[in-house]
Parts: sequence; structure tokens; C-alpha cells
Amino acid sequence: MGSDAERLHRCRSLNVAAFWLACVVGVASVLRADSLTLATYNVENYVATNRMTEDGFRRDYPKPEAQKRALRRVLLAIDADIVVLQEIGDEPYLHELRRDLAKSGLDYPHATLLAAADPDRHQALLSKRPLLAVTPHARLEFPYLGATEAVKRGLLEVRVATSAGELTIFAVHLKSRFTERADDSQSELRRVGEATAIRDVVLARMGDPGNARFVILGDFNDDKASKPVQRLLQRGSVRIASLLPVSDSRGDTWTYHYRRRDSYTRVDHILVSPALAPAVAQHRAWIADLDGVNEASDHRPVVVKLDFAESSP
Repeated sequence: MGSDAERLHRCRSLNVAAFWLACVVGVASVLRADSLTLATYNVENYVATNRMTEDGFRRDYPKPEAQKRALRRVLLAIDADIVVLQEIGDEPYLHELRRDLAKSGLDYPHATLLAAADPDRHQALLSKRPLLAVTPHARLEFPYLGATEAVKRGLLEVRVATSAGELTIFAVHLKSRFTERADDSQSELRRVGEATAIRDVVLARMGDPGNARFVILGDFNDDKASKPVQRLLQRGSVRIASLLPVSDSRGDTWTYHYRRRDSYTRVDHILVSPALAPAVAQHRAWIADLDGVNEASDHRPVVVKLDFAESSP
């Protein structure tokens, strides 16, 4: 019979019609069962912004090199197939991160960045696998306190191939709690509006969640029991997704450290559709408490491994 690689090599000696048939069969056998590791990571102001440094307050100052090195160590240790990023700057910043990771041996040949209403901080996705489709939802709007507001960081939709069929990734970064509005002091109403607008797009794009493989992940800026998170789990009697339980190697569950108040909360989440849930390894995700994670960002990355059983797409 020979190995899969040998069968693929023999494709080259066949005529054109048989070539494609044999190659499809060969590649299908290679991909019959595979795994995919996904991560979501708020990289904390990977952009020039006002910040405190060791030398005091600086305006329009880039992310310090020590933090960048720590960030790369974390990403290298995770070695995810696909990483969703929050709080990264525009294309030059994403290019810099990809270049520096590649120099360290971690190559992400496929990438996309979503520029939405927030002019400075964006969402991005790095992938080892080809991206079958990228759909940026940059101009989502929702009613908010008598007016219309935009989902500040939009919704990034990406599709990739797996042995079980296509997987759709929805990357989110909901509004932070910081606001100057007295009528929505923690921006919860705004996050509810953003989550509702995102939910409606997910359902419109995916149809029945029971038959669609998708994941919703990112920085929700809210805890698992909050209304924004619940909006993306259920609509009426329709179960949209399940929230994966998470913990680090010590059993801790926080993903965000608010340094000013020295508080620890879990605001970064991974949600999976009912059809995707059986593929979640160990039925959970994990928080990467790795060397350098506390220096790299005020968030810790959340990681999930998907194992796809042998089945035809």
C-alpha cells in the first residue's frame, strides 16, 4: 500500500484526470483525522499609545521591547495553529509581530486584521492553515440609549478547513468598562448591544447551531454570568453555544489582572457551537500560565484543542 506521502508522490505519474482523483483521495486520507489548537490573546496595547514606562509617562510610546519579548515567548510556548489577537495596532504592528515570531521559529503565513470603529486597537488572526474565507464585519450597528452606536471593534469571521469539514471562527472584543457616560457607568448596556448585534450575525451566517461548527472567542470584558456573554449562549429556546470551562495549571481561572485595583477576573472566553462541542479535547479550555505571561500583557491567553474524529467532510 505505501505511506500517504508515497501515494501522493505517485499522483505525479498519472494522467491529468486520474491525477486529481488520486490526489483528492490521498489528501483526504492525510486529513481524515486531525487536531487544531486555537488561542485567544489580548496583547495589551501592541501599538503606540500614552503609557507609563520605567522613565515615567510617555505619549505615543510603543509597547516596550521587554514586553514584546515576553509576548513572543508565550506565543512560542503555546504554538497554536490559530491565534486571535486583541489590542493590536494596524498592519505594520501585525507585520512586526509575525516577522519577529518567524525569526524565533514560529511562522504564521496567513493573517488578517480587522479595522473597525476603534481607530487604534484592532482584532487580528494569525494562522498556520490557509484561510478559506475572511469576512470582516466592521460596520455593525445597534440601538443604544436612544441613538445608534457601532460595535467598536467589529466582528471578524474566518473559515478554515478541517478533516470534519469547515470551521468558522468568530473573533470578538467587546467594549471595555471604561466610559464617561453616567447613564451607563460600566458600559454594560453597550456591551449587551454589541453582543446582541454579534449574535444576530452569527445566527444569520450559521443557521442552526446544532448543525454548524463554529467557535466564538475573544475578550468579552465581562464575566461568564453577565448579560453580554449570555446573549451569545442562548436566544429564546435556541442554544447557540456553550461556554468552555477553563483553569490554569494551579486551578486558577482568572484571565485579566487590573493592576490599578490589583483585581483578577475572567473576561476572556471561548464558546463552541453544539455541533463542535464533541471535538473539544477534554471538554475544556486552559489558561496559559507560562514563563513571561505576566510581563507580556495584563491578560492571559486562553487555549483550546479540537480533535476531529475520522469522518468525511
